[in-house]
Amino acid sequence: MRAYYHALMTPTTRHRPARLVLEDGSVFCGQGFGASGRTVTAELVFNTAMCGYQESLTDPSYTGQILVETFPLIGNTGVNDEDLESTKVRVAGFVIRELARHHSNYRASATLDTYLARHGVLGLHSVDTRAITLRIRNRGAMRAILTDDVALSGEALLGLLRRSPEMEGQNLVPAVGCNAPFTWSEDLGEWDAFTQPAASRYRVLALDCGVKRNILRHLTERGCEVVVVPHDISASEISARFERGEADGLFISNGPGDPAAVAKTIATLRALVGPESARTIPTFGICLGHQLLALAVGARTYKLKFGHRGANQPVRDSRSGRVEITSQNHGFAVDPASLPEGAAATHIHLNDGTLAGFRLINKPVLAVQYHPEASPGPHDSTYLFDEFVAMMAKARAHEPVRSDSGL
Repeated sequence: MRAYYHALMTPTTRHRPARLVLEDGSVFCGQGFGASGRTVTAELVFNTAMCGYQESLTDPSYTGQILVETFPLIGNTGVNDEDLESTKVRVAGFVIRELARHHSNYRASATLDTYLARHGVLGLHSVDTRAITLRIRNRGAMRAILTDDVALSGEALLGLLRRSPEMEGQNLVPAVGCNAPFTWSEDLGEWDAFTQPAASRYRVLALDCGVKRNILRHLTERGCEVVVVPHDISASEISARFERGEADGLFISNGPGDPAAVAKTIATLRALVGPESARTIPTFGICLGHQLLALAVGARTYKLKFGHRGANQPVRDSRSGRVEITSQNHGFAVDPASLPEGAAATHIHLNDGTLAGFRLINKPVLAVQYHPEASPGPHDSTYLFDEFVAMMAKARAHEPVRSDSGL
């Protein structure tokens, strides 16, 4: 077994020896922080963003993953009660180069150390995150085990690790989605656009596969009333809500795991947007929602070598030629060659040519692989929410879909 050591230590009594063991046998020894007495196995992935660690920690799409930050100094802005994408920390573990000794931000309410401890998540610092990232880039995302248990031998850790499940085939959506419908009403503040009469607002059903709060805020900002529903809601119930005038649009959220394993939601979407659907509801999917919609219309998904995770991912809109700087977080992608007749690619990732968005030509359905609500550009991609609202407006006015744009 190969061990990597780094001399950087942050002198505090809360920190103690901890290890990260990779599937290929590599061992990275450093200092633990956050929760203690933890041994977790998960897929090891990296994020290239320079900021936003609190949003990443609480993003449900990171469920089942140990997150490595490539930016070297983490924790310098502490944590606050506003920059949350869900109700708790979702990562299985957190690996960083250097933990800030002191945080400084006027909104901060706690340190990163105490925040992870409160949520029961183990962190590891004082390791060479460049070496870890290069290993993932060269060999692909792999399983890893993170522990602060000094009694466990390297061989014992490898044994636990190699008995843990692969990411492929895992349906993790039930672990993060809601169990009952609710109306989104949190954190409206400046996002609250409910100034127009109730009859003129667009009502959106949001399938919760692990939805990020900022997505719901963007819909609310555009005057939408959002009802969040479980991912396994039936197609008949969704159709009934639209027939009763209780909804104008359908949104499918981001989420964790293998999209092909979310069979029930795929079947529901196939009934709603597939070739046999009599009436297609205006539909918008983001990230996992993009993949589920693609599977529903007959396309295929596959696992990327190490995924796209960061706030600096370039995407070209093939309709306008415009390049957007996007935020992304996914380990699977849609095979563009598998898109059926009637579906058109609209966005391409410029780093590797993977599919970043598609539309149905004669149906009001659009989807993107990236996160337009995350604002890394800072607002390069928010027009997609406006296009979704435009689709609902056309449907309400009984205007036909134009084949040239999908709207």
